[in-house]
Amino acid sequence: MTKEDRQVIGEDIKLVQFRWPLGMPLVRKIEADLWEVRSHLSGGRIARVLFTVRSTEMALLHGFIKKTQKTPANDLQLARERTNLWWRGGE
Repeated sequence: MTKEDRQVIGEDIKLVQFRWPLGMPLVRKIEADLWEVRSHLSGGRIARVLFTVRSTEMALLHGFIKKTQKTPANDLQLARERTNLWWRGGE
């Protein structure tokens, strides 16, 4: 990933962190306790960072470049597992 791509993603995450709660087009709720930050990169690519929020803490769970309309099942499952681990207290 280029430096510019990482900057775009970082700025979007920072915006969500400091202005939570936010909605579309930057943030979309996936399911209970699971959201995604949607970052538009050069070349028409879209990066997704899945996250959860507990009280005043935001945990970034998984990031990927989305290539299809539907979030891939393995990416979603990984985020769910990490969400469950984080909510149980293991970081």
